[in-house]
Amino acid sequence: MSGLTNDSARRIQAALAARGAPFAVIELPTSARTAAEAAAALGCTIAQIAKSIVFRSADDDSPVLVVASGVNRIDERRVESLIARPIAKADAAYVRARTGFAIGGIPPLGHAVALPTLIDRDLLAHAEIWAAAGTPHAVFRLDPHSLVALTGGTLADIA
Repeated sequence: MSGLTNDSARRIQAALAARGAPFAVIELPTSARTAAEAAAALGCTIAQIAKSIVFRSADDDSPVLVVASGVNRIDERRVESLIARPIAKADAAYVRARTGFAIGGIPPLGHAVALPTLIDRDLLAHAEIWAAAGTPHAVFRLDPHSLVALTGGTLADIA
């Protein structure tokens, strides 16, 4: 953790350590703000990027996190069906207030408040995946089953 320069990246490394996870956050010299940028920087497929998207419940304004394979487009109607509530897009201010992180670096864990989490079942097709670590320049590698365990998320077909 001592080699990390960004406070948000250090927070995610600390969150991983607190959960006993052996995964290491790394900072990249280039942006990994999008799944395509992350895959190019890491030399992996876009499908191996676990992108974290925050939605807000339209009925009570509570956050919902969806962690999807980088190649998949999230089917918002399917998400609504899975959580039994309507959802709406979350703007940057909402996302930062609920997670503590800016869009483009949203990690799957370590948020300011607990987020109900849906995890794209398609991520299970990969032995290793990469997730954002609090900043567009920080990521960590893990396996999809660890992602489910670390987040307490629910596996679902969301694409």
